[in-house]
Amino acid sequence: MNLAINEIREIAAGEGIEECWMDFDGARMRYLRTGSGPALILLHGLMGYSFSWRYVMPALAPYATVYAPDLLGAGFSDRPRVDHSMRATALRVLRFADHLGLASFALLGTSRGGAVAMCASAESIHGNECRVRRLILVAPVNPYSAHGQRLAPFVGSPLGTALFRTVIVGASYSYPYWHGRMFGDPKRIPPGSLDGYKAPLAIPGLFEHALSIVRTWTPDLKELAALLPKLAKIPTLLMWGSKDPAVYVSSMEPLARHFENVQTVVFPGVGHLPYEECPEDFNRALIDFLTPQQKTSPLLAKDARNGAPVL
Repeated sequence: MNLAINEIREIAAGEGIEECWMDFDGARMRYLRTGSGPALILLHGLMGYSFSWRYVMPALAPYATVYAPDLLGAGFSDRPRVDHSMRATALRVLRFADHLGLASFALLGTSRGGAVAMCASAESIHGNECRVRRLILVAPVNPYSAHGQRLAPFVGSPLGTALFRTVIVGASYSYPYWHGRMFGDPKRIPPGSLDGYKAPLAIPGLFEHALSIVRTWTPDLKELAALLPKLAKIPTLLMWGSKDPAVYVSSMEPLARHFENVQTVVFPGVGHLPYEECPEDFNRALIDFLTPQQKTSPLLAKDARNGAPVL
């Protein structure tokens, strides 16, 4: 592994953030850990990895123990040939929580990670109990965004795959364009962002991983639509950029109807990555949701039963 990748890994982790590894059936999964208090798991989107949370983890550290995995196939984790469908990925997230010894946790997912987070939440419900205490969905892939319903299945088709390999994989000069498209205002692209997302390309198999995901996109969306009613009781926060080009903000309202206790936040003029484009506003809204008694106070509330912090 060359120096540039090591530097990116250090930037992605940052001061006070620990780089860890976990074994999954012989494959190594990388994850970052920081903070103390109630557990919060962060799930990245398609072609993302824990680097996405470099501005979130330090801000959340005073309020929670934060875990940010590079899901298998992504980031600096191994690229095993395993089932990467939404449900299979969600079950691995729950196994990740098991390995960490987490009986319950808050769960945040962005883009495709949002769909995985919803599926994992549904899978974690047993009777009247749910391991996911709070659910945060950041522009999550969902059945109500027509754009994703058309584009991803096309990319997964033989013709779409061929075009993807030619236009994306074989044309590295186009990366700045596609990366810039994710932002509402290109002037707000953080320094080093593109290099950070390109770094895992040094490990072969990243694009194959992405293609394996889009090939199950249509059945995944059908499964997601069927499980949404199970999530009604989970306190949920929906966050979106008003100029999101990937998952349209118009899908927020019909998605929100599935939750009995839901809050919504829309960031004006922001694209698909609000945690990078407006990190201070994003973190403030996230902390307010996770710590309703404190409203961004660093002093966590205490559970009267056991003195544990409440999240």
